Amino acid sequence: MATSGDAEASGLVVSLGRPGGNVTGLTFFNPELAAKRFELFKETLPGLTEVGLLLNPANPMNEPILPMIELTARALGLEVHPFGARGPAEFEAAFAAMAAKRILAFVVLEDARLIANGPALALFALPQRLPSSGWPEYAVAGGLMAYGVDFPDMFRRAATFVDKILRGAKPTDLPVERATAFKTVVNLKTANALGLDMPRGVLLRADEVVE
Repeated sequence: MATSGDAEASGLVVSLGRPGGNVTGLTFFNPELAAKRFELFKETLPGLTEVGLLLNPANPMNEPILPMIELTARALGLEVHPFGARGPAEFEAAFAAMAAKRILAFVVLEDARLIANGPALALFALPQRLPSSGWPEYAVAGGLMAYGVDFPDMFRRAATFVDKILRGAKPTDLPVERATAFKTVVNLKTANALGLDMPRGVLLRADEVVE
């Protein structure tokens, strides 16, 4: 696995230390990423009490991690409202549901289909005047901000697993490694379009600011 959202919770491996099968590699943890995105929203929009969570309902990863995400949000005084979209054909319906619920900001949960359509998703969010947060490339594409895994770093690290396996190592004997490189991105162009004044503290912590 070059990337996997919580390999243990999803049942891909028995445990990170002892995978127990024919799968190993790298993983990241969506609850932790979502928690950080919620924190950025609370700092940027202090009065925010409810936040949307856009996810792919067809992704089986959601079931085991959604309760953990909701728990971390409650610790910040936020109530999470999940909304589903499998791809661009369902974006319009998802945003209509957010509008009906009067959602003022939303977080995007990592999913292969949503990541592939990140630019289209960001284009949908802007006319709705909805601040959004997701993975780094999503913010670069037009989302307001991001906290997420540095995927290129994970791809490079995956090569070390390939090397070990080709040299005879068994996947079951290679512990799954967690993501260690993360990025915070703020899109000032989007902030200006939304009429938001980004807190100085958020800007100072950003690894990349899109102007």
